[in-house]
Amino acid sequence: MKLQSIAAYVNDMADSVAQTEISGLSSDSRTVQKGTLFAALKGVKNDGSAYAADAVKRGAVAILADEDMDASGISVPVLRSKDPRHALAMAAAVFYGKQPQIVTAVTGTSGKTSVASFTQQIWAYAGFAAASIGTTGVFSPTRNEYGSLTTPDPVELQKVLAELSDEGVTHACMEASSHGLDQCRLDGVKLTAAAFTNLGRDHMDYHPTVEDYLNAKMRLFDTLLPKGAPAIIFADDVYSAQAIEAATAAGCAVKTVGRKGDFITLKRVEHERHRQHIELKHDGKIYEITLPLAGDFQVANALVAAGLALVSGVPADAAFRALERLKGAPGRLDLVGSTEEGVPVYVDYAHKPDALENVLTSVRPFTTGRVIVVFGCGGDRDKGKRPIMGEIATRLADVVIVTDDNPRSEVPAIIRSEILAAAPDALEIGDRHEAIRHAVLLAQAGDTVIIAGKGHEEGQTINDVTLPFSDHAEVARSLEARFK
Repeated sequence: MKLQSIAAYVNDMADSVAQTEISGLSSDSRTVQKGTLFAALKGVKNDGSAYAADAVKRGAVAILADEDMDASGISVPVLRSKDPRHALAMAAAVFYGKQPQIVTAVTGTSGKTSVASFTQQIWAYAGFAAASIGTTGVFSPTRNEYGSLTTPDPVELQKVLAELSDEGVTHACMEASSHGLDQCRLDGVKLTAAAFTNLGRDHMDYHPTVEDYLNAKMRLFDTLLPKGAPAIIFADDVYSAQAIEAATAAGCAVKTVGRKGDFITLKRVEHERHRQHIELKHDGKIYEITLPLAGDFQVANALVAAGLALVSGVPADAAFRALERLKGAPGRLDLVGSTEEGVPVYVDYAHKPDALENVLTSVRPFTTGRVIVVFGCGGDRDKGKRPIMGEIATRLADVVIVTDDNPRSEVPAIIRSEILAAAPDALEIGDRHEAIRHAVLLAQAGDTVIIAGKGHEEGQTINDVTLPFSDHAEVARSLEARFK
């Protein structure tokens, strides 16, 4: 690709520079090879301009930077842009040049992973080659690649979309995080439809206010989704009205789902231990469905996914039949096993206040004994949510065990103390292995055990080292110990 392909996204470009051929793009100088366009982006902690010289040494043929970067000592052309993140995303879209025919995106605080997974499953049931991209990785008919970023950087994202297209994938649903939207990672993706689930407290270490957080989410509708394209919005959240207003003002075709929904209306729910019987209304027709998942939040996620499937060409009968075959996303109220008395032990990714409240509320209807929860909070993240989560756990669970999550660079005991400030009666067991074991061995007939916070993750980060650790594996070992 020649640099002239991205001339529209940068300031004046000399003709001689426009003819420069590039063989790759990167915003990480460590991955730069000969022929790469290096994007010197300003981040929260680091400024990419500090690595521009290193990128040139590694073979970069041009630097993409903001308008005030000091280019002294840089021996290759510097392309300046008012918005270099947007320019990089558009360059990546041009460079890779392919994506599945149908691409949808879902944003919100909770439920993104489940909605993306459910949408993929509905499409697959309807006969489409489908994929999902998000927190748990990239999944398609030919790959199961576990990952760690909710929304990949724009270069990796466009690369993945092109690969999926080459594999024959026609439908893809992706998560759109507030970071990803704010940092223009989805710019350049041609969206067919988009969705909003809910808004709660999260990423307050990045967003200065809840309003800023919401506005970042709404960029999916007011900037990225084409005018007239469908916007599926869950209608029953506290922030639903604001999302509807923003999407409507942006010219989207708003379609709501939920108890207050006009596109898919939830009429009735009957809870059982591992499934729910739901009655829906769509286009004047009533559908009675058995959803093989527990929790009101999973009903909400299923409705949003069904909405995305419907507006992307799946017939209603097929979409709603597919709901009866859904499998939960990894680490989302994931039943790992049961004790000899039948006590279910779930692993859930809930690591923010609303998510913890949702999962604890969801298991209460089928718990005749105690709800036992094990959780912690990550280090180097929003500290304000720690006492909030302690209060939620104390209010909604009968036995609370506070343990370590991913302490990162913080002192684990301090993190636990900030949770315990609002959960004075909780047990404190810092070692996560011991905390899980204690919870499982403590369980009696009628109880429900929730291990919250890490979900699908396969490691625990202490300082800058990630050690192997799986909540699933620890629960399995603890259950095995009970049967011995």
